[in-house]
Amino acid sequence: MNEQPTVAILMVCMGNICRSPTAHGVFRQRLSEAGLLERVLLESAGTHDYHVGHGPDRRARAAARDRGYEFDDLRARQVEAADFDRFDYVLAMDRDNLAILERLGSDSGGRAEIALFLDYAPDLAGREVPDPYYGGMNGFEDVLDLVEAGAEGLLSHLRRLHGI
Repeated sequence: MNEQPTVAILMVCMGNICRSPTAHGVFRQRLSEAGLLERVLLESAGTHDYHVGHGPDRRARAAARDRGYEFDDLRARQVEAADFDRFDYVLAMDRDNLAILERLGSDSGGRAEIALFLDYAPDLAGREVPDPYYGGMNGFEDVLDLVEAGAEGLLSHLRRLHGI
């Protein structure tokens, strides 16, 4: 079945090597398990260009692999103005990046709904996915806990609102 995607989602953090690729990889697997992978265009990006072209942080990949997720294929890219028209949802991992996205989205005049990723997890609305980059492995585990909850909430939202 080769359906056109029903909805397009962009996950965003600062450098696109820790949080947003983790969210991308976890949500991609949730969509695959639900048989919905072809219905959702899913990407991740960073608000800054620090790591463009690099793969996800090795610690993020190791923590994810321990839980059965693989996203070695992802490569960092920077958010661009066209993303605000190309995607229905542009989801930030934290408030600092949300503010940047809101400014960029306003400047672009795009149609995307810009929000915090965890706003889609009923028990975590308003919370941020903290940046684990300068910490230890436990930070990457915490990110996975939050991202898994956010992914479940986002999937429920998409089913409700978009009928997928």
